[in-house]
Amino acid sequence: MDPVEFIFDTQLLIEGEGLDEDAISDYITATIEGDSLIVAGDDELIKVHFHTNTPWMVLEYCAGLGELHDIVIENMDRQARGLDG
Repeated sequence: MDPVEFIFDTQLLIEGEGLDEDAISDYITATIEGDSLIVAGDDELIKVHFHTNTPWMVLEYCAGLGELHDIVIENMDRQARGLDG
């Protein structure tokens, strides 16, 4: 079994005003190492999905944009080994 390069599947919702999914995507891509980035929504609610080894960096950045909720961080390495994530 190949090891997982980016361990944490990080998902959250940002609720706020004037949110810009392109700007959020660009910032995360340029600043936080990871893959499988999805940023989707509108100017009041954005869903972020990202695989990274530093989920706290995603949370810290997104917390500066609005209220965070529905935060899920799962350990994909543990899941790949058949354990609870």
